[in-house]
Amino acid sequence: MTAVFRTQIALAALALGLAGCSKPAPEAEEAAPSAQTAMPAPVEPVATAAPAAATAIPEALRGRWGINAADCDTSRSDAKGAMEVGANSLKFYEAVAKLNRIDSISDKGLGAAYDFTGEGQSWQLTVELTLSPDGKTLNRKDTGPDALPGPQTYQRCEA
Repeated sequence: MTAVFRTQIALAALALGLAGCSKPAPEAEEAAPSAQTAMPAPVEPVATAAPAAATAIPEALRGRWGINAADCDTSRSDAKGAMEVGANSLKFYEAVAKLNRIDSISDKGLGAAYDFTGEGQSWQLTVELTLSPDGKTLNRKDTGPDALPGPQTYQRCEA
């Protein structure tokens, strides 16, 4: 191999080596994100108030409800199908249910766990209350070991 040929090979190798170190074409820069654009800047956490947990039965569900018209007559002592819905309790003929935990809530419905007491006993039930669109009917569905079979439908008692 001649000295000229060796010089040409060395120059070609040097040119190839330098080509790898050169700046890419402008269009290549746009296509490949730089290290600065690939990683977003750290964001400082912003303190926000946690949403307030619901602690009461919605106002629209409160009041006296009856299975039949006689349950709405407060002068009767046998209104066994009456239910009084308060801010944090359900009152029945011979039982009271204290609100324990709200599982789901909306303006027209509530799913919650209650601690019941009545006739010397205590038990727990999950009760789902759903108000009709016109606000005149309330459906009650209990779940748990001592739940009533099927849903109960109440009519709003006039004040």
